[in-house]
Amino acid sequence: MQTWLIVVIVTVVFAIIIGNIALVRLSAKMEFKKPNANTKNTTGTKKP
Repeated sequence: MQTWLIVVIVTVVFAIIIGNIALVRLSAKMEFKKPNANTKNTTGTKKP
């Protein structure tokens, strides 16, 4: 293999790994809202 191809592959792999780490860190900081019990499927839904 040529050297530039190996460098490109290694760079892409590191970019994916760093992107995943950043995504995990961002999602750890987010707050997830709990849905209210009053609004759970009560707006005109019909069961078959």
